[in-house]
Amino acid sequence: MPQQLSEEQILHIMQGIKIPPQPQILVDLQMEQFMPDPDLGRISKLISQDVGLAGTVLKVVNSPFYGLKNRITSVAQAVSLIGLNSVVNIINGLSIKSQMSDETIVNMNRFWDTANDISQVATAIAKQVGYPNPDMAYLLGLFHNCGIPLLMARFDNYLQVMEASYAHPELRVVDVENQQLNTNHAVIGYYTAKSWNLPKLLCDVIAEHHSASRYFATDNYKDSEGKTLLAILKLAEHVCGNYRILGRQTDDLEWQNIGSEVLTYLGLGEYDIEQMEANFEELGIGYRNYKY
Repeated sequence: MPQQLSEEQILHIMQGIKIPPQPQILVDLQMEQFMPDPDLGRISKLISQDVGLAGTVLKVVNSPFYGLKNRITSVAQAVSLIGLNSVVNIINGLSIKSQMSDETIVNMNRFWDTANDISQVATAIAKQVGYPNPDMAYLLGLFHNCGIPLLMARFDNYLQVMEASYAHPELRVVDVENQQLNTNHAVIGYYTAKSWNLPKLLCDVIAEHHSASRYFATDNYKDSEGKTLLAILKLAEHVCGNYRILGRQTDDLEWQNIGSEVLTYLGLGEYDIEQMEANFEELGIGYRNYKY
């Protein structure tokens, strides 16, 4: 039977969580919770599509309150362990905290859309290349850019800085952000993921996700699970057109530097990318289906 959290415990755990949930996800969740027999499976699926909600639920289930020996990385398992009442309280708490202006919602759409698309594509790639834990690939795709909304809230010009960072022909995205903001979304994302009690491996890959050239442009790094996850993520970002949607660029400069090495590492080729892009476009995923 799920252990129920008190309101005080929930408020304590939610401290520092500032990524607002998607308004439509909140509406769908609230509609489900008012059904005569709420479907935990549907609730889990909805939560899995939102960075802030998924991060909070995983933080709750991996908190000392539950005292679990193994860290939970599945949102569905987390929801089952927490129970409906606590999940509803968490959702309602975040709903109250996330009163956003229309302009903020429009700006956040770029972040939400890419997070959802990349998480789905990363999962599909993980399965295609035989990576044994596609849930980890999903979480990485969902959370890797979780530092972006926090920097959007802190710096009024962050979207312009982000676009300039994707456009720079030589510097990494994080280098440009460091120059202009004295921080970057990969570092902020690392500490956010860490505060959510996500697995150390995911936190480390989030910190390095704009430093992939270190792993793929040289022979200095051996094969590892982290390198595999990073390769899956970079391919998923490219297939989804992250450089167009977030960066507003026509060319994927990061991919030009590491793309062939990433594909070789994963055992894939250009034809595989073309097939992925076509398949995901049919599902409404990718930059061609994105409305600016």
